[in-house]
Amino acid sequence: MRPFARFAWFVLAYDVAVIAWGALVRATGSGAGCGQHWPTCNGQVLPRSPATQTLVEFTHRITSGVALLLVVVLVLWARRAFARGHPARLAAGLSLVFMITEALLGAGLVLFGWVARDASAGRGWALALHLANSFLLLAALALTAAFGERRSAFSASSRGALPVVVGLGLAAMMLAGVSGSVAALGDTLFPATSFAEGLRQEFEGGGRLLLRLRLFHPFAAVLAGVLLVAGAQRAAQVRREPRLRRAARVVGALVVVELAAGAMNVLLLAPVWLQVAHLVLADLTWIAIVLVAAWSLASAPEGELQSGVVLPT
Repeated sequence: MRPFARFAWFVLAYDVAVIAWGALVRATGSGAGCGQHWPTCNGQVLPRSPATQTLVEFTHRITSGVALLLVVVLVLWARRAFARGHPARLAAGLSLVFMITEALLGAGLVLFGWVARDASAGRGWALALHLANSFLLLAALALTAAFGERRSAFSASSRGALPVVVGLGLAAMMLAGVSGSVAALGDTLFPATSFAEGLRQEFEGGGRLLLRLRLFHPFAAVLAGVLLVAGAQRAAQVRREPRLRRAARVVGALVVVELAAGAMNVLLLAPVWLQVAHLVLADLTWIAIVLVAAWSLASAPEGELQSGVVLPT
């Protein structure tokens, strides 16, 4: 594997960890740990005698700052390693754009007070945008790594209904992720003491969107799972490449584990550790289907079709 691609995969893995820590911030109500101050923490560059919530929030800010620096390095490296027009160079540039918007969305949550126990509609919309932007950031980083495996460029290749099938899977996954982020906020703000109590809250939620989406999310997740598996299998059938067959199996396995984790999340009343694990699985599933889409809808130069990154079985 080329050094650039290794670094890009590392940056992708690091960002998954940063996003997971962000979920921990939300699930533990630590978003107000630095008050309504950004980029400082309670008006200080380094908080003194910080409480636990402050440590959780401040750690997230530090790791997010490191993530931004890593993406800047990735962009500069891509500009030196690849010619103008190479997809790895474009994907790296998009990674920086989405990293900046990620930081701005996080700052907005703090500055507008959409943290801790705030249950406003603004917070729900902001979290939905945050999740969508996180998915786009991970997609750009994954494509940077995948395309960075080759020095030569790819060209787009349309293969009948395949773009439609894969596109529907990506759209459904985005919808499931967005609804899941808002539903998770509902779990944090309106915790249930039992499974029956949780159902009662959802059906008698007084019109609260957070509780309605908690009921809607499982159906969106199942629909997304079906479309993801169908898209991955179709891609493997059309291209008949070993790496796509492996990728299709990985997507199927991740979908099963993700849906099982979602069911456990409901039955166990959304413990913090399971909320974080559920999000990480969603991120990995999203990355896997993005790679399937890239590999199945792009044509490499002759002689390079069997090279490149291979997802583990």
